[in-house]
Amino acid sequence: MSLVQEKLVHDHAAARNGEPPSPPVATARRGAPRAGASDRGPAALLRMLTAAGGRRYAAALLVDALGAGLLRPFLLLYGIGVLHLGAGAAGLAMSAGMLAGLLVLPLTGRWIDRGARSLPAAATLLVRAAGSVALLCAGGLGGFTVAAVLLGVGGQSWPTTHAAVVSTLTQGRTRDAALAAGRTLRNAGLGAGALLATLAVAGGAGAVRLLAGVTAAACLVAAALVHSLHVTAPRTPAPAPDAVPDAAPDTVPDAVPDAAAETPGRSPALRRITLLSAANLPYAFSFDVLEVALPALLVLHLQASPAWSSGVFVGNTVLVITLQLAVVLRLADRSRRGVLAAAGVVLALSYLGFWAAGGIGGTSGAVAVAGVSVLFTLGEILYSGSGTALVAAAAPPGLLGRALARWELATGLGRTLAPAVLTALLAAGPGVLWPVLAAATLLGAAAVARLAPAG
Repeated sequence: MSLVQEKLVHDHAAARNGEPPSPPVATARRGAPRAGASDRGPAALLRMLTAAGGRRYAAALLVDALGAGLLRPFLLLYGIGVLHLGAGAAGLAMSAGMLAGLLVLPLTGRWIDRGARSLPAAATLLVRAAGSVALLCAGGLGGFTVAAVLLGVGGQSWPTTHAAVVSTLTQGRTRDAALAAGRTLRNAGLGAGALLATLAVAGGAGAVRLLAGVTAAACLVAAALVHSLHVTAPRTPAPAPDAVPDAAPDTVPDAVPDAAAETPGRSPALRRITLLSAANLPYAFSFDVLEVALPALLVLHLQASPAWSSGVFVGNTVLVITLQLAVVLRLADRSRRGVLAAAGVVLALSYLGFWAAGGIGGTSGAVAVAGVSVLFTLGEILYSGSGTALVAAAAPPGLLGRALARWELATGLGRTLAPAVLTALLAAGPGVLWPVLAAATLLGAAAVARLAPAG
C-alpha cells in the first residue's frame, strides 16, 4: 500500500470514529514542511522543494530546471554549430518539436487519470534523455528533428506530470507553495542552463557534444529517482455497509472518484477549467514579452543599447526567484481565482506602461521601460503562482490529468503563437502592440473572474 493510500484509509477510519483526518501527505511525514506566513528565504524554498517527494524528487526538479534553461539556446546552437544546419531549418525543427509536445499533452492527461503519477513524470525525463542521445547520433536535419521532437515532447509534458505528483502528495496551500518553489527553481535553472550553453559553445563542438551526453545521463538518473517514489492516484475503498451502521451520511467520506465515475463530458468542473484554459491564452503571451517584444521596443524603436534588454531580463529573473514563493505564501488567504484575475489587470497595466514609456524616447524611455518591467514582473509572479494552483484545486480527482493538460495546452499554444503574433503587431507599431495586448489580457482577466471555478 502506498503512502497516499495509507493516509486515505486512515482518514476513512477517523471519520467513522469522529476523529479529525490526518494532515496532508507531505506534512504527515517526519520533518516535512508546513506552509505558513513565517516561511521565508532559502530555508523555506528548500522545505517546499522537498514537500512532495523529498530530496529525490527535488533532485529531479533541479535536472528539469537546468534542462529547461538549456533547451532553446542549446538546441539551436547544436544544430548550427555542430551539425552545420541553417538557422531557418534548425528553427523549423525546434517548432516541430514544440508542436509535437502539444499534441501529446492530452494523452499525458489521460495517462495520469488512469492512476499514474510518478511513472509519467519519470517517462518525460526518459524521453528527454532519448532526445539528448538522438542529438549525439544525429548527422543531419533528420536526426536533429527527431531529437527536437523527443525533447519537445518531454519538455511540454513535464509541467503537467509534475503538478500531478505535487497535487497527490500535498494539499491546499502547501501544494501551492510546493508548486511555487518548483517554479522558482525552474527560473534559476533557465539562467544557469543558458550560461552553460554559452560556455559550451565557447569550448567548441566537443564541449557541446559533452554537454549533450551529460544532459542525457542526468535525465536518466532523475527518471530513476522519480520512479522510485512509486506514487499513484489515491484509491479509497468504500466502507462495508455493516461497518458503519449508525453513521450519518455526512460523516463518511466518499470514495475518490475515478475517471470512469466522472467522465469529462459530464463534469461541470472540467468544463469550467476548459473555459479557464481558454482565458489563459492571452496571459501566456506574457512569457515572450521579455524575450521578443521588449528587446524590439528598446533596440529598434528607442535606439537603446542591447544591454538594456539584458538588464531587464536579468532583473526579471532575479525578482521572480526572490519573490515567487514569498508572494504565494503572503496571498495564501486570498482566492486563487481573484489573484489570477488581478494578475491579468497588473499585466495589462504594465503593457500600457510600456506603451507610454516608448513614447518618451531615448535613454529616458529606456529607463521608464525598466521601471515598468517591475510591475510586469509582479503580474507574472501573480499569474504563475495562481494559475496551475487554481486548476489543481478545482479539478475533479479522477480528472486531474485532463484538467492540468488542458491548462498546459493553452499555455503551450500561447507560447507557440506569441513570437509570430508579437512581431507582427510590433511591425505595425508600438501603438498597435501594447493596446492589443492590454485589451486581450483584460478580457482574459474578466473571463477568469466570471467563468473560472472557485478556488
